[in-house]
Amino acid sequence: MSMNFQPFAEWLAAALVLVAAFFLLVGAVGLARLPDFFMRLHAPTKASTLGVGGILLASMVMSLAQGRIGFAELLITLFVFVTAPVSANLMAQAALHLRVPVRVPAPDGAVPERDPS
Repeated sequence: MSMNFQPFAEWLAAALVLVAAFFLLVGAVGLARLPDFFMRLHAPTKASTLGVGGILLASMVMSLAQGRIGFAELLITLFVFVTAPVSANLMAQAALHLRVPVRVPAPDGAVPERDPS
């Protein structure tokens, strides 16, 4: 008694693609609608990581259904999950160093004052 994995894999991959598309759409809308650099940086970084991860998981499910291990997809997923937060952090530090203006001020006492010397 063997169970056919193909239809289940296709439905699972389709669900993962839909979830990933939702996260990618949220990230794109956030990039277009948020008011300043720091908010625009946050939305696509988080959402695109989840979106690309969902697409790659769907690809891994389909490759498993075809009888091969999705090793390339796993490596790409690890690469994206490691590099996206690092690149976002570096861009935020560069923006802080260049004193990129912020539209929404921070609450009192949230940001320590810099020494002018």
